[in-house]
Amino acid sequence: MRQAPELADSAAAQACLDAAVQHLLGLQHDGGWWQGELETNVTMDAEDLLMRQFLGVRTAEQTAQSARWIRSQQRADGSWANFYGGPPDPSTTAEAYVALRLAGDAPEEPHMRRARAVVLEHGGLEQTRVFTRIWLALFGVWSWDEVPALPPELIFLPPQFPLNLYDFACWARQTIAPLTVLAALRPRAELGFGLDELRADPARERAPEPAGPAASPAARAFGLLDTVLHRYETTRQRHENFPGRGMRATALRRTVEWIVERQEADGSWGGIQPPWVYSLMALHAFGYALDHPVLAKGLAGWERFTITEETEAGMVRRIEACQSPVWDTALALTALADAGLPPGHPSLERAADWICAEEIRVRGDWSLRRPDVPPGGWAFEFDNDGYPDIDDAAEVIMGLDCTQPTPERGSAASRGRDWILGMQSRDGGWAAFDADNTRELAYQLPFCDFGAVIDPPSADVTAHVVEMLARRGEEGPALERGVRWLLDHQEADGSWFGRWGANYVYGTGAVVPALTLAGLPRDRGPVRRAVQWLCAQQNDDGGWGEDLRSYEDAGWAGRGESTASQTAWALLALHAADEADGDAARRGVDWLVGHQRPDGGWDEPQFTGTGFPGDFYINYHLYRLVFPVSALGRCLRRSAR
Repeated sequence: MRQAPELADSAAAQACLDAAVQHLLGLQHDGGWWQGELETNVTMDAEDLLMRQFLGVRTAEQTAQSARWIRSQQRADGSWANFYGGPPDPSTTAEAYVALRLAGDAPEEPHMRRARAVVLEHGGLEQTRVFTRIWLALFGVWSWDEVPALPPELIFLPPQFPLNLYDFACWARQTIAPLTVLAALRPRAELGFGLDELRADPARERAPEPAGPAASPAARAFGLLDTVLHRYETTRQRHENFPGRGMRATALRRTVEWIVERQEADGSWGGIQPPWVYSLMALHAFGYALDHPVLAKGLAGWERFTITEETEAGMVRRIEACQSPVWDTALALTALADAGLPPGHPSLERAADWICAEEIRVRGDWSLRRPDVPPGGWAFEFDNDGYPDIDDAAEVIMGLDCTQPTPERGSAASRGRDWILGMQSRDGGWAAFDADNTRELAYQLPFCDFGAVIDPPSADVTAHVVEMLARRGEEGPALERGVRWLLDHQEADGSWFGRWGANYVYGTGAVVPALTLAGLPRDRGPVRRAVQWLCAQQNDDGGWGEDLRSYEDAGWAGRGESTASQTAWALLALHAADEADGDAARRGVDWLVGHQRPDGGWDEPQFTGTGFPGDFYINYHLYRLVFPVSALGRCLRRSAR
């Protein structure tokens, strides 16, 4: 083990690291965890108001506060985007417009005219995503006949049958189930206004278009099936004695039972917004009163995901799509250890005690494909016992390994490690929540236009598992297969795709440390190609950045305004590749030093986290701190292994 090489200005870098560490320590909650805000786009806030309107619980105060926030996020061209600096998104803009009309903003006001122009320029409501049109159907301003069919009879399909509920990723299956209830019941609440001004052709709604000749045979077949299902629904609605009513009633009852069984202790479903809001509305449409324990708990828990803040314009209110305390705490543990905090430090000990108490010891949907694997691991959120997260579990184990050993921590880490190994997919990689959740046929379904609906293995999750195993000195087939998966999935340019972070910089920053710890040579082959790619992407200012448009346009790969988190990811890879003393790493450290705020943190309005590639992105407010602490700590203190 040799000492890491000296940096050009190690004193300035050390002062930068010290300030960042103190800032991070100051953000720890008394209970031991860290939790940064999880910032997304204004669809969360618009849909919150729409949900409250549907349930009849919207208040004037909530509406005014949310409307202030939504207005503050509108850009000069009238649009709202899905991420900071992103292109106008017509669906997000349409939902924001509807929410502001609900708040009393008149269509003739300048900001509303600008928003309307954006929606019409992109084809009007007719060209919005399926989810937006479902929201409109709930209020009678769009026809249920003009959204893809979602039959609740889906609940009858056995796990072995293609496109059963468990063929969808956990976040998708929990969203689809309540949507089938809503689509079957076709409830209608009132907005109090129409939206003809947002239609490209006010005289008609767009019917589902049959798949053209360029579509795949599967897409054409599902398009035909959608037409048949719509005709079935229309006939069933018109004829009281139409056959199948008993089966429909049973399907609805079983789907509702499925939904209720998956409510978490905090009232959520999956700890995330989409299944939560749709489940509340589906259960209410089915007949659950607002004071029913399930709905009451769901609405009460929703308040924890609500942030209020005083601004110059007045109090604003915004919604977190999810919360990430386990993930944030695991990353903070590793970062502080990288910075030199020893095992036994009070902050590390409090965090370790808290995170051990969050261990999941019950079976969830994942056990359907892995019935013989004992439960273990950790979720992303405070409460999400049904869906532990492989990525989180790997990071938690690495974090616990940085703390003072205790029997309880050792046992929890061992159970988590065993669960992770049991969740390895057949191809050798690891996904986030499930094993072998790879049926791409799901993307051909007409309603699947809202992003990722399956959960295949990814480079970043697989890398974190490989890194965890290698740090623990483990050997064996699981590690070897994971390494082989990573090598097989390196891009031609030397980078790796980042499923849960933006994007190739994130993937590469995760994989290179994992592979080098697993014994891959640093001076040749895949590691060299990765280093060459990173160095080629470095910005003139010394930092790294990558715009989220890289998920849809390869021309953006590794390109974007420099950010603290992405610069840190590149530095973590360079350090692992034994390049901490190179010019690229020194310039990267200089960028972090030069852009640090007086409080020890960094500004980062850019979104560098990923929910659904191409559709939904996240600004993790703690990323801009924990990853620079890790990178600076390793470059200054850690030896290259």
